Amino acid sequence: MLVEVCANSVESAINAERAGADRIELCAELAVGGITPSYGLMKKIKEQVSIPVHVLIRPRSGDFTYSNVEFEVMLKDIEMCKKLGMEGVVSGILHTDFALDENRTAALIDASKGMKFTFHRAFDWVRDPKKTMKVLDTLKVDYVLTSGQKKSAHEGLPLLKELKKLFPSVSIMPGSGINEGNVSSFLEVGFEAVHLSGTKFHQTLASPPPISMNSISFLNDDKLGVSNFETIKSVVDKVK
Repeated sequence: MLVEVCANSVESAINAERAGADRIELCAELAVGGITPSYGLMKKIKEQVSIPVHVLIRPRSGDFTYSNVEFEVMLKDIEMCKKLGMEGVVSGILHTDFALDENRTAALIDASKGMKFTFHRAFDWVRDPKKTMKVLDTLKVDYVLTSGQKKSAHEGLPLLKELKKLFPSVSIMPGSGINEGNVSSFLEVGFEAVHLSGTKFHQTLASPPPISMNSISFLNDDKLGVSNFETIKSVVDKVK
């Protein structure tokens, strides 16, 4: 069984390789489901580890429906992954009704030729998983990362097993909540790969800082925070 580790730093990637992981999914900001890592992080990890690296192509947190400009950013990031010698990318696009954006997902796959392509956990939002899998199969994605549309892959195991049986040419990769206590249940039913972060937090400061830099109000799946023209202009007008 292939073990993919979602790594958010050089240290995480090195630990994953030392522990025997087969592959890294590289991303930043795990707290929001991951976004595309920086060029510097991608380059340094390719210098530090020898196992394959698949890069998350997701320009921001929130939903999986992107503007034309954001789509162009995603294509540029895929181009950079090719230049850096990455072995794969992890991405996907939906419409606002949670249906697969087939045309633009196909364009991402086409841009990724020469690398493996994983359709990420946007799959867990689609309303018709079997219909979506049929399209992804036609598009020849290599992997689909999914929790079986549940909070954890263990809860989603019935759908995961069904998709595995129906679509043998796509590698269904269970992810979310995979740990040493439940991974055997995925091995026993024949899954070829699993995905986990294996994250544990360690103390970095002797005491908590006086104010938090985390803003929970920015954590939204169905809303997108954008710098507002009127708000900024009203401030500028006061001081200019």
